[in-house]
Amino acid sequence: MAVGGDANGGGGVRQRQRGCSCTKADFFPEESFSSWSAYGRALRSTGSRLADRLTSRSLESTELHEVRARSGADMKRDLTWWDLVWFGIGAVIGAGIFVLTGQEARDAAGPAVVVSYVVSGVSAMLSVFCYTEFAVEIPVAGGSFAYLRVELGDFMAFVAAGNILLEYCIGGAAVARSWTSYFATLLNHKPSDFRIHASSLSPDYSELDPIAVVVIALVCIFAVVSTKGTSRFNYVLSIVHIAVIVFIIVAGLTKADTANMRDFMHYGVRGIFSASAVLFFAYIGFDAVSTMAEETKNPARDIPIGLVGAMTLTTALYCVLAVTLCLMQPFGSIDPDAPFSVAFADRGMDWAKYIVAFGALKGMTTVLLVSAVGQARYLTHIARTHMMPPWLAQVHPRTGTPVNATVAMLVATAVIAFFTDLGILSNLLSISTLFIFMLVAVALLVRRYYVTGETTDADRNKLAACIAAILASSAATATCWGVNVKGWVPYAVTVPAWLAATACLWAFVPQARAPKLWGVPLVPWLPSASIAINVFLLGSIDSKSFMRFGIWTAALLVYYLFVGLHASYDTAKALAAESAASAKVEEGDAKPAAPSAVHNGDGY
Repeated sequence: MAVGGDANGGGGVRQRQRGCSCTKADFFPEESFSSWSAYGRALRSTGSRLADRLTSRSLESTELHEVRARSGADMKRDLTWWDLVWFGIGAVIGAGIFVLTGQEARDAAGPAVVVSYVVSGVSAMLSVFCYTEFAVEIPVAGGSFAYLRVELGDFMAFVAAGNILLEYCIGGAAVARSWTSYFATLLNHKPSDFRIHASSLSPDYSELDPIAVVVIALVCIFAVVSTKGTSRFNYVLSIVHIAVIVFIIVAGLTKADTANMRDFMHYGVRGIFSASAVLFFAYIGFDAVSTMAEETKNPARDIPIGLVGAMTLTTALYCVLAVTLCLMQPFGSIDPDAPFSVAFADRGMDWAKYIVAFGALKGMTTVLLVSAVGQARYLTHIARTHMMPPWLAQVHPRTGTPVNATVAMLVATAVIAFFTDLGILSNLLSISTLFIFMLVAVALLVRRYYVTGETTDADRNKLAACIAAILASSAATATCWGVNVKGWVPYAVTVPAWLAATACLWAFVPQARAPKLWGVPLVPWLPSASIAINVFLLGSIDSKSFMRFGIWTAALLVYYLFVGLHASYDTAKALAAESAASAKVEEGDAKPAAPSAVHNGDGY
């Protein structure tokens, strides 16, 4: 793929109608990387280029047509709401419920872990609504990356994109390591028996897991063959998985002891929210469904049914499973690696642990499969913008799948899974996910209330002030909670401040756009609540996880300043040189010709 003329309307990016190539032009086709002297000139212009890209905002039409065309072959539109529901269930019900339930019930929340699941479920459902409107209106493979590029701009989309990729790599690695634990249980071994202990490494990275690597490799092969075939395999496995979950609930409740629930809030309210922040990991994966919008036959109908339906069923099952586990065993005796299997063994149903382990393996296999499909589509769309090498955006003409992106992501996932402890993975994953979901909710507010050329400067300023106040009050509440401020006085200030900011947005800023096909209800209250709860849960995560998150974000910024910025800048300029229309779409300093032509704008 290279920047240049395109007779097919590819937006200035020439498409190569061949399979997977691997040349310099496929990785760095931009002018800034044509020679070392050109790269030196680009680096000297970093300041001006950064200023330009900070204000650049894409258009829906750009994401739907010009950017998508950069992959060459189209992805196949094979999926229906039925596929999406099962993709959603397959993406979500895995390591979260089968591993983290035991970990958080024993160490953080006690039997009140069921309340933690409710809190996380409410937060996830609010985010589902925000994602659904975007996925219906902008049905492309980029998911939240594309949504943020349209509403919050190029730079913010890249920061989110890096965390999206981290989310998927870590999520897949965590599930793969859990797969090994349940596989060991199925073969009558302890959960950690099949890992190799490397005493020379740090304790958090010393349990090497070769089985997780093998599982990821097999999933990768399946994911690149066919999306529709993956869907069929997924919902067959998911149906079996649901049957196993029903067995766990029914058989587990026959061994229930209500005495195990008496010390319901052993760790107090703080333990409930601390567990909720980690258990949010159990709900991630639904955003992978939004990346499949480009392959959905009828996005306006299928995506809302698929996303909301899957999340509703998942939340109900999680709560019932959590109650069942806590009724079977005292929370202090719950095994953190394979809690359900060990609980059945301790209650005299040793045979049942094999059914549980088998079901858990099936569930985690579908999570890995859907994750592989979703993460590859995120990376594909990011590469289409040239923020990542465009070689990763190539779609294979025969399979209709992004082979390069799938392999690249799963290699990274396998490396992480081989070394890293589940506790580190789950906490770091929750930070990335909550951060992205918060940004998507902010983007939805911008989408509803701001349209370049239509929104007045006064309304724009009021919108910015209200969003800033919502974020500030949410962060203040989370900070007070995170540092364990005593008393109710701080919350009596921060919570009403959030309510007032949201009420001002509702009362004094007119909405500039109505959704065309499907819209989030109760705007601005629902997206504002999503911001507040996501930020609040961030305040319940440990400081070491934030340090790792900060290191990763810093690494992203270094990459962006030295590579991504110059590649995306050159791509935008090449498109601008070809037609005035392209300039109005992607240039940060461009002025729209008419509000009807550029409804999202290119900069504030």
